[in-house]
Amino acid sequence: MSLPDPLPDNPLRWDGWRSYNSENYYDRLCLEFDPAPSDDQVESNCRTLLVWWQKKLPLKSQPSNPMTQLLRTGMDEAPQFLAEARNRLLDPEARPAIDKLLRERLVDGAVVEFKKVIDFALGSSELTRDEEDRLYEAGARLGLMRDEMARVVESELERTGARRIEKPSHAPAHAAPLAGASAAIPGEPASEFMRVVRLSKLCIDGDDMTDDQRDALCNMGESLGLTGGQAEDIIDEYLDKVAAEPMQSVQPLRAVHHATVKAGATAVADRQSGAALAVTMTPLPPKASVPVRPVAAAVAKPPPAKPLQPAVVVSPVARIQERARFKNFTNIVGSEMFLVPSGIFQMGSTARDSAPHEQPVTETTVGCFYISRFPITNEQYEKYDAGHRAKRAPWGGEKHPVIYVTSKEALAFCNWLSVRDGRKYRLPTEAEWEYAARGSDGRAYPWGDRLDSGNLANFADKRTSFPWADPTIDTGFSETAPVGSFPHGASPFGVEDMAGNVFEWCSDFFDFYRGKPLTNPRGPSNGTKRVYRGGSWKSRATSLRTSARGFNTPDYSSNDLGFRVVCECE
Repeated sequence: MSLPDPLPDNPLRWDGWRSYNSENYYDRLCLEFDPAPSDDQVESNCRTLLVWWQKKLPLKSQPSNPMTQLLRTGMDEAPQFLAEARNRLLDPEARPAIDKLLRERLVDGAVVEFKKVIDFALGSSELTRDEEDRLYEAGARLGLMRDEMARVVESELERTGARRIEKPSHAPAHAAPLAGASAAIPGEPASEFMRVVRLSKLCIDGDDMTDDQRDALCNMGESLGLTGGQAEDIIDEYLDKVAAEPMQSVQPLRAVHHATVKAGATAVADRQSGAALAVTMTPLPPKASVPVRPVAAAVAKPPPAKPLQPAVVVSPVARIQERARFKNFTNIVGSEMFLVPSGIFQMGSTARDSAPHEQPVTETTVGCFYISRFPITNEQYEKYDAGHRAKRAPWGGEKHPVIYVTSKEALAFCNWLSVRDGRKYRLPTEAEWEYAARGSDGRAYPWGDRLDSGNLANFADKRTSFPWADPTIDTGFSETAPVGSFPHGASPFGVEDMAGNVFEWCSDFFDFYRGKPLTNPRGPSNGTKRVYRGGSWKSRATSLRTSARGFNTPDYSSNDLGFRVVCECE
């Protein structure tokens, strides 16, 4: 249970006070184990709760007061329990052991649920390959790793005496594959998917691609092992090529309609066995005025097994598995890279001060990734471009965020860093940036819902002369501040400086939201304006909101615009 802000004085309006003596140290401080709260968050919650309980002490002189009777034990015991939780979670030796125990409990719970699924599958004392594949899919949705699931399956087979049997799968007789489509398609998933898109013949007659058609193609791309963003990029590349070619009068295939993809189209690649890609599509009835060449018959092949792991699995177990597998690290330029585990959040805002292009609010699923704890600094950027030192602002020191950098220069830095560090770096997508800034609880700012003090972010305050400056707050800086100057303004994932100081380039070109659920969206692959996020030292407070969007030409640069980097989990 999270800590409300502000904390209700009346315990009847907030049930979290009852957790002060929980066996789980995180629960005592109204923290959640999964987001891996920082030491500052542990300190802050403990301090807030101690103050809350201290204000209740006068009730001891009112023994007949119902509130006293409700809180009496807590008034005596809460300070001790809260202090114990704080000390244990801040102990660098004790906390890993606590986390390990909680992880094991979560995994054990997932294994119990997985065994229930196995028991149902083994009801006939036989297990076919298709059934076992479905078991692994169910276990993956619970967040279990492949080797964990394999051990449980073997154990249950031995316990029950069930046996594996081979039953060949048969392709549906009514689905006629395209000529040549059943042949093996060599190369990477991207080239395989491009061939599938070309075979669809969509838009070559001048029509626009519908949302349903794009969704169907994206689903095919993900079944081949691509991310949603990679599939989108390939579709856009195809559309660009079609737009440059003479218009043709050819009937497109129904396989790109979502319902028909489910019923009569299969586009899956068995990565484990290296089986050929099988694609079967049903053509639309031909128009009377347009002759359509009959589709050549081909021998149907059994469809290969579906991928065992969904594109993005979001569950407590999956997230702790990611944290155990992908450890935070520091790269060769000295940038600390923090893991952001997979999650689902509502992208955008309907708040009173939100802009129209922040709506409609869109449910967005994001896979895990690393993001730099701070924006890239002058010192780090100039390891790539030493000549940039001449562009520094008069106040800009080594630890200040780099400014006067265009999005193209930021992308070039990412490419250089990828080669030097042996990992894949890039700019964050808008979705990744917003999720890393706000988490999944819908907060307005990285730290919460209020901006009422000067120790949270660097923005237009009493030290500046802007007409919109807030004369009641002093952030301590009149221009950019060294990165890390506002630790209390960290996001739920411990990422700092995501509000204020400098705007930060994203990889997406600007586009309007459409409100339809998305997974790993990457935005348009081209455009005239690229997005930046986060507000700056020149911004009013409302521009620091996690959902606020800014955009400008890719060649734009200024004294309040920088960037941070993302590293892909591999």
